[in-house]
Amino acid sequence: MPDKKTLLSQPIEHIDIKQHDVRALVDAMHSMAYSSRDLARAAEIYERMLRDRECGVILCLAGSLISAGLKQIFVDLVRNNMVDAIVSTGANIVDQDFFEGLGFRHYIAGDEFKSGMQDGVLRELMIDRIYDTFIDEEELRICDETTQKVADSLPTRPHSSREFIRAMGAHLQQEGKTPAKGGVDSIVLAAYEKDVPIFCPAFSDCSAGFGLVAHQHARQDKPKVSIDSVKDFYELTQLKIANPTTGLLMIGGGVPKNFAQDIVVAADVLGADAPMHKYAVQITVADVRDGALSSSTLKEASSWGKVDTTYEQMVYSEATLALPLIAGYAYHKRAYAERKGRRWARLLEPVTA
Repeated sequence: MPDKKTLLSQPIEHIDIKQHDVRALVDAMHSMAYSSRDLARAAEIYERMLRDRECGVILCLAGSLISAGLKQIFVDLVRNNMVDAIVSTGANIVDQDFFEGLGFRHYIAGDEFKSGMQDGVLRELMIDRIYDTFIDEEELRICDETTQKVADSLPTRPHSSREFIRAMGAHLQQEGKTPAKGGVDSIVLAAYEKDVPIFCPAFSDCSAGFGLVAHQHARQDKPKVSIDSVKDFYELTQLKIANPTTGLLMIGGGVPKNFAQDIVVAADVLGADAPMHKYAVQITVADVRDGALSSSTLKEASSWGKVDTTYEQMVYSEATLALPLIAGYAYHKRAYAERKGRRWARLLEPVTA
């Protein structure tokens, strides 16, 4: 059996859409059928929402995406003003992106590990498996400890996940974990520098949760930091009210999908005239027959008053196949060229004298 060093020797390499011009390929898919034609239409819709000067774009992330090699795409979307807010699972942002921002990597696992027959051996070596990807548990514990340090540095009050993640971005910058100082780029860092708010509605379900548990345990009866998920919902709703025309680019489903869709209803509850999301694209492999939110169609969301049906498209495909084509198409069409960053995070920060 290989040792730990050998198993963690081949890192995942993140695909770079800047290096692959897929416009001709995606355009050709318009004349095909099935998922190819759906994907081509989705790419057009994403391009359209970027060219719409009134549209604010919300990116939703669910599933293990950064570990799979998609991090650079999301970094490029943020840095090129192709997304204005992010709603994600905690694992993508903390366990995977922030983890890599600290200088760690994910690694390719051999085919012999996919069956799970050797997971006991991996446990002994402190290697965690995500299907065909490995992550070092000892390094992940450092990520947990770092989120505790971030919590310890904050005012002892309830924070939205957005506020906490912004502090994580500040930590990376302060610690020199930036490309300019020899580090690697990350979604958390790029979003901090571009004032793109990141929301994780189930924030405790990741390394940040372990860090916050450790923080609260250490504080005992003293004032402590906590995460206010209602504040998350309210803040994102405020963005919808401030920018009524919105589009969704959803990778996977789950909580991020519903959270981002629900802000239309929340705005209505608050008495604001906020129209349904004008654009919506979802990449998913979920089966609509199971009745779950992840697989519910965007047309179904229209019945709830969440998504308009003029520019919506479901793409039934695994994300590592579909996203590079959809995002790469919009990038090489330069749909972002005249688009300026909305700096939405600044709308949510308290005004100081």
